[in-house]
Amino acid sequence: MTMPTHPLETLDTPAAIIDVARMQANIARMQQRMDTLGVALRPHVKTSKCTPVAQAQLAAGARGVTVSTLKEAEQFFEAGIGDILYAVGMAEHRLPAALALRRRGCDLKIVTDNSAAARAIAAFGREHGERLEVWIEIDTDGHRSGIKPDEAALLDVGAALHAGGMQLGGVMTHAGSSYDLDTPEALAAMAEQERAGCVRAAERLRAAGLPCPVVSVGSTPTALSAAQLPGVTEVRAGVYVFFDLVMHNIGVCRTDELALSVLTTVIGHQAEKGWVIVDAGWMAMSRDQGTRKQKRDFGYGQACTLDGALLPGYTLIGANQEHGILAAAAPAGEDVVARFPIGTRLRILPNHACATGAQFPQYHALAPDGGLRAWDRAHGW
Repeated sequence: MTMPTHPLETLDTPAAIIDVARMQANIARMQQRMDTLGVALRPHVKTSKCTPVAQAQLAAGARGVTVSTLKEAEQFFEAGIGDILYAVGMAEHRLPAALALRRRGCDLKIVTDNSAAARAIAAFGREHGERLEVWIEIDTDGHRSGIKPDEAALLDVGAALHAGGMQLGGVMTHAGSSYDLDTPEALAAMAEQERAGCVRAAERLRAAGLPCPVVSVGSTPTALSAAQLPGVTEVRAGVYVFFDLVMHNIGVCRTDELALSVLTTVIGHQAEKGWVIVDAGWMAMSRDQGTRKQKRDFGYGQACTLDGALLPGYTLIGANQEHGILAAAAPAGEDVVARFPIGTRLRILPNHACATGAQFPQYHALAPDGGLRAWDRAHGW
């Protein structure tokens, strides 16, 4: 039996691999930018859902974290992280879980964008003698949820929370439509739109005599494109910790900065079609094809060698549940059987790091010295 010569040859496939050196460089890049802009960084840890990753972000200077589920909040609180924003509109049935976390000492902030939920939160808080901290979500780009900065509803929600005895902690927004852009000029303009809209909402609340200490904005593209952030107190960004092919197409990272990949093994060929069959299908890569609507379509992912070097033109053009189909974008009659023998190990860069990470119960963190460590990740709600 041939002994492995590369640490990744010891793993079963498919497996989610974190390049720790790239991850640390990505963390440092974002933290340095936020420090220069004079704002706090509250990373959105839904990308990794992984305690060692979040701890690395905090060690670099981040202040608190953002989560997308209360299960994440519980995991990170148990790991010693207490300053947590749950950045999804609070559903009434989740209030008992939020209350339990706060009573254990977690500085949990929750979010709403409507009067009905605000009144329910206030009633629940009063019933249980708890002054919940609530932030109001602002819609600055029409992408998803939130109240528009100049809507009358903003003051109604603020008043319902404040008069109801809750702590009105601030406003927050997410310019998700930045994912549809791909020029520095457009990204900078969106970053300013995001900033200005959220600051405008904060100013309206304050003018009405309502507290609004926090102005929280953020997405990875806008965080890396903002020229200045007056009036903003913190930025939330998430996918920057790994980056992915969507971010590459947007123009905020190079492919050699992508820190997450999926390790896979060649298990067959369809030589006449120029296909290489690998054991990473959509159950490993996810069904996310976010690059399809961008200028460059990477299918289900970009192929790399075991060492992480790009294989230009080779992408996963198709994916079944456990089978991936690797082929060149422009087949040139290459003998794929000879180039990619059975048993060859490759790495696939994902379209969407959050979605690909979610397919795995743990990551394998590859250190610069070749050391491998298993890092668990949260899943579920």
